[in-house]
Amino acid sequence: MTVPKPTAGTRWRCSLCGNLTRFDVTRSSKVVEYVHLDLAGEPRIEEQEVLSESIESVRCRWCDAADQVELVDRPGAQV
Repeated sequence: MTVPKPTAGTRWRCSLCGNLTRFDVTRSSKVVEYVHLDLAGEPRIEEQEVLSESIESVRCRWCDAADQVELVDRPGAQV
């Protein structure tokens, strides 16, 4: 089951402990990257295009709950 990503008007909140700031997020993504290798062979990503992305799970860092994270409105956000 994928978890909704927060928007400009929403944020995550753990309904078990009330945490609003610390989460472990497991995400899958498919990207195209332009990698530049210097003469020593050290890679540096110079461009990245995200083709698709899904959030698989969001776990509360405070109480370790994985099934209690929900989207709530941000205070003062215009919906």
